[in-house]
Amino acid sequence: MRVLLAVDGSDQSYEAARGLAHLSPAQQLIVLHVLDVPKPAYPMIMPEVAQDIYTTVEREMRKEGDQLLSRVKSVLPLGTGPSTTRLEVGKPADVIINVAQEQQVNLIIMGARGLGPVKEVLFGSVSHRVLTHAHCPILVVNGPLRLLRHVLLPLQGPDDAEAAVRFLTTKPFREPVEVTILTVLPFTNPPWPVVVEVVEAMQEKILKSARYFVDDVVTRLSTLKYRARGMAVLGTPARVILEEAAKTKPDLILMGSRRREGITRFVLGSVSHALLHRSLGAVLVYR
Repeated sequence: MRVLLAVDGSDQSYEAARGLAHLSPAQQLIVLHVLDVPKPAYPMIMPEVAQDIYTTVEREMRKEGDQLLSRVKSVLPLGTGPSTTRLEVGKPADVIINVAQEQQVNLIIMGARGLGPVKEVLFGSVSHRVLTHAHCPILVVNGPLRLLRHVLLPLQGPDDAEAAVRFLTTKPFREPVEVTILTVLPFTNPPWPVVVEVVEAMQEKILKSARYFVDDVVTRLSTLKYRARGMAVLGTPARVILEEAAKTKPDLILMGSRRREGITRFVLGSVSHALLHRSLGAVLVYR
């Protein structure tokens, strides 16, 4: 597995680096820091002077960037695999996406900065853009990842399940983990008058089908040597998943994102968006 660790000097960046202790050793680990060098914003400055200022600022930022990369390398856990560092200049999100494609990495790891109220973690523009456009899975760390024993895996349907099984087949985690598979089915009463018994029968039929789906995924993961259990419930997907996460406190939420065609290649669905912005733990998004 080729891994790209994108760091920006925040506390979350260091936690993301330490979180490598819970992942399988990388065939190649690339530690990347991107310098977003500001350009002089005074229109009356002569071009030559502006270029001199830019060059001076870039030179100082490169020194700080080299020091940051050295510090990050010093906290890398043992056994993470061979590592190299890269210092690039440009828009951070675009550079991260381009380097990931150029190096054909299998996983991007980065920290998330809390930009809003304490109760709601808002991912910064860099994290959001990388999550939206990157071609590979992304692990976003928002605090210490001290353990990785329990994974919550919300599934929205067969395509989601296939992608999840495909990702877990790569054995991305260093130690065995327990996977809780959760599928939530939104259900509303029919718009026409109907007796309670009929509604309950409809609900039970829907849940029975969902349980078959979950049990099949549990069986498939069990053959891959994962300890897995599953549950299917009716409710509002984002709310139920967040409630389950608050109750069981998984070390990681593993979830899929939907691929769309057009200008924006990857668009996170409403459920994924809610989990990313309100979960307080680590989130790994697979494609």
